[in-house]
Amino acid sequence: MGFLNFIPFLGKGDCEKLERLPSGTFTLDANGAVISSTLPQSFPAARIKEIGRCVLHSLRSARKAQVPLSELHVHYSTLKIIAREMRGGAVVFVMPQTIEESSY
Repeated sequence: MGFLNFIPFLGKGDCEKLERLPSGTFTLDANGAVISSTLPQSFPAARIKEIGRCVLHSLRSARKAQVPLSELHVHYSTLKIIAREMRGGAVVFVMPQTIEESSY
């Protein structure tokens, strides 16, 4: 038996298919309902709702605290989310984080 057979991710086995990170936008109304989306259908609807809920909560909290916040940037190691307020709702941009961007 060769060395590579002992390493599970290199050997023959059931491996998950690698997928491209999502890229697209979605728009929320003031109640948090998704109005439009350009995200792929493979992107879970529950994840869209959760991101939208967090974005609207952050924008409303800032408004309540009288902090002028019109745009929100969230950077994860592989994903970047940018949200802009739109009359109580928001437009949310979801895009992959590049290697150059993740270094700072």
